[in-house]
Amino acid sequence: MKAVWKYKTLYLMMLPILAYFCLFSFYPLIRGFIISFQNFRLIGNRPFVGFDNYAAVLRDTAFWDAFQNTLVIGVGSLVIGFVAPIVLALSLNEVMSTWFKKVTQMVVYLPHLFSWVVVGGMWIMMLSPDTGIVNQILLALGADKPIGFMSSSYYARGVMILTSVWKEMGFTCILYLAAIVSINPALYEAAKIDGASRWQAVRYITLPSLVSTMKVVVMLNVLSILRMFDQIFVMRNGAIARQVDVIMMYTYQKGILEFKIGLATAAGFLVIFATLIITFVTRFLIRYDEG
Repeated sequence: MKAVWKYKTLYLMMLPILAYFCLFSFYPLIRGFIISFQNFRLIGNRPFVGFDNYAAVLRDTAFWDAFQNTLVIGVGSLVIGFVAPIVLALSLNEVMSTWFKKVTQMVVYLPHLFSWVVVGGMWIMMLSPDTGIVNQILLALGADKPIGFMSSSYYARGVMILTSVWKEMGFTCILYLAAIVSINPALYEAAKIDGASRWQAVRYITLPSLVSTMKVVVMLNVLSILRMFDQIFVMRNGAIARQVDVIMMYTYQKGILEFKIGLATAAGFLVIFATLIITFVTRFLIRYDEG
């Protein structure tokens, strides 16, 4: 008891934080879980229907189409978004000009600060078949006609993957650069004395030293695979909806547009359960806890 009273000030300081999480995180989570078992209405009775909402979601072909789109776009963003920042960080680390390196870091980091409303609108304009700069460049290089990137089912998923990677690449690159700076310079000096080339130094010193950061980046990206919404909501249209609609769009359509709250909540909790499973499997595969 003496130990408890010794740190009573710290415990009192934690109470507002605990109250915040109970009020805005744990209570909505528990309340949402209850709603997923109800035929929820704003007014009137809200009878419990057991697992009927979950069964209805799992029988819905639209849900599985959205799940497939989520996996394709999410895994594509995960793989490319893992490799691209490493290549960019290693390239910037080799730049000798300090001012050029700082300017480049600032430029590639800026998209991370913008909302998807800004980024999505910008890319929709750049990919426009009429006035978009991308099509203007392709026509100047000899293309026969403009490409409707935002209206073609062939390019839709690729556009979503590449724009997602482009937006977040700068933030992840900064994480890798911070890890590279912390590497002991003596390791590079010893490698240079032994006659190692730049590529050998990168392969045997830099990359192994980035493993811990790589694990963190993988876990952060895995946690967001099934939660994509802002980008799709901003950049989708009727022509490509079937190719890019993800699970969170499915819950939005069922819950907000069709007002099937119980069904949408059940779909949301399926996303939570799937995220937990994917997270634990990923932690095991990359041996996250081993450092």
